[in-house]
Amino acid sequence: MGIVVGTSSWADPGFVEKWYPPGLAARDRLGWYAERFEGVEVNSTFYAIPGRATVERWVAVTPVGFTFDVKLHRLLSRHAAPLDSLPPDLRDGAATTGRGRVALDARLEGALVDALLEAVEPLAAADRLASFLLQLSPAFAPREHALDELAPLVERLAPHPVAIELRHRGWTRPKRLQPTLDWLADHGAAWVGVDAPPGDQITIMPPIDAVTRPGLAYLRAHGRNTDGYLRGRTVAERFGWRYSDAELEEIRARAVELEERAGDVRVMFNNNADDDAPTAARQFRQLLGQNPGPPPEAGQIAMG
Repeated sequence: MGIVVGTSSWADPGFVEKWYPPGLAARDRLGWYAERFEGVEVNSTFYAIPGRATVERWVAVTPVGFTFDVKLHRLLSRHAAPLDSLPPDLRDGAATTGRGRVALDARLEGALVDALLEAVEPLAAADRLASFLLQLSPAFAPREHALDELAPLVERLAPHPVAIELRHRGWTRPKRLQPTLDWLADHGAAWVGVDAPPGDQITIMPPIDAVTRPGLAYLRAHGRNTDGYLRGRTVAERFGWRYSDAELEEIRARAVELEERAGDVRVMFNNNADDDAPTAARQFRQLLGQNPGPPPEAGQIAMG
């Protein structure tokens, strides 16, 4: 497949109003998006398990060859999750903290994974499921956690690939990085590299690329707004960034090198504010010499 370019969601509030044609119904957005890109991250699955009928429609409205990276539920990625984010049949047996957050245990993890696998089976059956994306909480730090905690999750999702984005810089320290990459390789998981804001704060990951699973490399572009990334309270404040041509060229060079090593690369733009992500993704496809698809509607994004 080469380098597949897309955005982290097709329905992010940051670009829905400014990028899609005026009056386009919500149910028609994915089909319109799929005319311009070959892949997308499903962000809604971070918040709740989708209904099977919803997933069947994703397949129906996108062309053959269009693929999805499904973000794992926030509880699986060690983020705080309220009880009502779980499927109804899993809520009664779930333990909660004093603040009403679900407490993850092995039984619940397995049941939640099984519910997700059942829901996205139409994607797998149609050969549209590229990977599961595990975007870990920055609280998943090497001093408090071990990667072995993730082994049951990765194994239960097999044979589907799991791409793991670590968000605590401690995993990339000189003595820690190679063991981390070795663990991912040993468990068949893909390292997720990032384009992130400059800085050495603990929640900012450095630009490290690696291929730990044959046939799959992953790169996510979070924008380069350091102050917003560290202090912003909304998605737009944290990730909003208008990539310049020079910055996109830097990402292109990384993606091409990964393609040489892995074959298939997923490049997903997460600079979600206004129309920043789809604008950057379309420009990036042009840099790669790919057909960016039909032009935006009049009054929508202007290509640089």
